[in-house]
Amino acid sequence: MKKWTPRHEAPEPLEGPVVATITGGTILWFVLFLVQLPFYGWFSDHGHTWWVWTCLAGAGLGCLGIWYVRRRDAALRRAAASEASSASSQG
Repeated sequence: MKKWTPRHEAPEPLEGPVVATITGGTILWFVLFLVQLPFYGWFSDHGHTWWVWTCLAGAGLGCLGIWYVRRRDAALRRAAASEASSASSQG
């Protein structure tokens, strides 16, 4: 079987407002949790409490995501600054 090889270079990854996107998603999960909380009895009666806890888990994992993307963003900025300073010192 012949191994598949790409015919062209892969495109650069898209960079966008990653921190804002993750923060917005985390807020949305937490709001969904808070909206469902008053109806916990109904969810419990119908066997759907996992909906409530899924929203809380999404908010918790989103907090980890915010921490991660903020550190990633800071590392990318440090690398770009380091690269710019080394390029200006050589030129």
